[in-house]
Amino acid sequence: MKEIKKEVNAVIIDKKDDVATVTKDLKKGEKAKYLLNENNINEIILLDDIPFGHKFAIRDIPKNQNILKYGESIGKATKDIVKGEHVHIQNVESNRGRGDQK
Repeated sequence: MKEIKKEVNAVIIDKKDDVATVTKDLKKGEKAKYLLNENNINEIILLDDIPFGHKFAIRDIPKNQNILKYGESIGKATKDIVKGEHVHIQNVESNRGRGDQK
């Protein structure tokens, strides 16, 4: 188990999440690795540089779909987002501070 955790460089909070958050700067073309469960690491080749603390898509997210993190919507995709792509202000309309969006 300790060996598996050493390999992990991203985390998902809830199994419903559409995104993972990186635990260090990762470069385009690198493999992002996150735990799906206690013993199962998933790998995704990144399509963009992802700075520490930022998110990437762990599955394709269609335009206008809610994006889940923490098992809850954090915003809507403003364009189609491909698995491995950086998920940030360039492709997300945030729900934060918006009483009209849930």
